[in-house]
Amino acid sequence: MASQFEHKYKEWLQSNIDSESNHRRLELLNKGLGHGTIEFLRSVWFPAVGHFDHLLPEWEVRDFNNGYRYLDLAYMPGGAKGGIEIQGYASHARDLDVRRFKDLCRRHCLLSLDGWMLLPVAYPSITDEPQQCQQLVLAFIGKFISSDVPSQLMSSEAETLRLARRLLRPITPLELAEHLRVSDRHARRILYKLVELQLLEVSSGHQRCRTFKIPL
Repeated sequence: MASQFEHKYKEWLQSNIDSESNHRRLELLNKGLGHGTIEFLRSVWFPAVGHFDHLLPEWEVRDFNNGYRYLDLAYMPGGAKGGIEIQGYASHARDLDVRRFKDLCRRHCLLSLDGWMLLPVAYPSITDEPQQCQQLVLAFIGKFISSDVPSQLMSSEAETLRLARRLLRPITPLELAEHLRVSDRHARRILYKLVELQLLEVSSGHQRCRTFKIPL
């Protein structure tokens, strides 16, 4: 997985450099991405997603003062606006003065008002809780591409998969039954079918499965 990541990462970064005409962003890309961003891609994004499709590093956005700001990563499938910011502990918490703290809040406000959905990720979480971060990433992606499901699925199976992608926790047969307006027994049949297809996995329960989740 490590060697595969290195190959895909270098290929992805170079493709962004080769296709960029904006000299400001190109300068940042040529300098290389920050340590926190690379570790996020290595330990969280790539293990959870397996590719870098629709992901753009050092993405330039305009602020309301006609200046330029750069998102660590922009996720833009079909023109959607998802932003990922890696928050280093030293620079964003321990050593954060009042002026920089206000600027950080203003930055997030302006991006939100401009239609961006933001996912701030603390660097210590990347190193200490990578699987929890992977679950957040999958839920974040699900906000944009929850309709992207295998074409062979029945409508109820496809909607189950979309629901599972949107949640930040495992799904129970009862809440699926309520969501689809079907019986608990029918909801279980749908969940077991998706487990057989390896699109879901059992999260808890052995003799009688209680919760199901998206595989990591």
